[in-house]
Amino acid sequence: MVDPEQAIEKARKAVTERAELPGMSLMEHLEELRKRIVHSAIYLAIGFIVAYAFHERLYGFVQAPLNKLGIKLNYTHPMDPLNLYLQVALIGGAILASPFILYQVWLFIAPALYQKEKRFVIPFMAATVGLFLIGACFGYFFVLPGALKILILGFGSHFNPMVTIEEYTGFFLSIILGLGVSFELPILIFFLALFGIVSPRFLWKNIRYAILAVFIVAAIICPSPDPWTMCIYALPMLALYLVGIGVAWWVHPDRKKKKEAAG
Repeated sequence: MVDPEQAIEKARKAVTERAELPGMSLMEHLEELRKRIVHSAIYLAIGFIVAYAFHERLYGFVQAPLNKLGIKLNYTHPMDPLNLYLQVALIGGAILASPFILYQVWLFIAPALYQKEKRFVIPFMAATVGLFLIGACFGYFFVLPGALKILILGFGSHFNPMVTIEEYTGFFLSIILGLGVSFELPILIFFLALFGIVSPRFLWKNIRYAILAVFIVAAIICPSPDPWTMCIYALPMLALYLVGIGVAWWVHPDRKKKKEAAG
C-alpha cells in the first residue's frame, strides 16, 4: 500500500522540479539563440587567429601521410596554397574553440533541463571533445594512411600520381571530420534518451538495423574491398553504439521514475 506522505512528498518534488524550468517566449528563444551564435562565432574567430599563427605546422600535419609515400601536393590554381592554409587554420581553430562553443550549446539547451540534469555539463563537454578527437586520430593514424596506400600504391601502382591540394584536402577532411563526427554517436543517443525520444529497449531491439547502417558507413570510408579491413573500421562504431545503449539506460526518464518509485 502506498504511503500517503510519501506520495505527497514525491508530488511536491515533481512540482518543485517543474518550477525550476523557466518559461521562455519564442522571441526570447530566438534572442538566446542569436546570443549563443554570436559568442560561438567570436570563439571560432579567436581560435582561427591562433591556429593561423601555426599554419605551416598544420600544413605539415596534413602533408605527413603523403610524405611517407614520397608524394608532394600539387596545385592548379594560384589560390590553392592560400586556401589550404585557411582551411587547416579554420579546422584547427574550430578544434581549439570547441570546448567554448560546446559550452554555448549547453547554455542554450540548459533551460529545458532539470537542475539535476544540468550536472552533466562537464561530462558532456569532456565526452564530446574526447570522442571527436579519438575519431579524428583513428582516421588520421589508421584509416587515412591505409586508404592512401591502397589507392596510390595498390590501384594506382601503374600510374603517376599527381595529387592536387584541392582534391587531397577534401579527401583528408572527409575522413578526419567524418570519423570524428561518427564517434559522437553516444552523445547523440545521450540527448535522445535524456528527452525520452529513444529508450534502451528501442535501441537494442533495432540493433540489426544499426549494424547494417554501421557497415554501410564503413564500406564508404574503407577503400579496400577486403571485408576484414571493413570490419576493422566497423567494430569501433558498433562498440560506440553499445556504449550508447548503456548511456541511454543511465539517463532515460523511465529508469529514473522506476528508481524514485522503488525509493
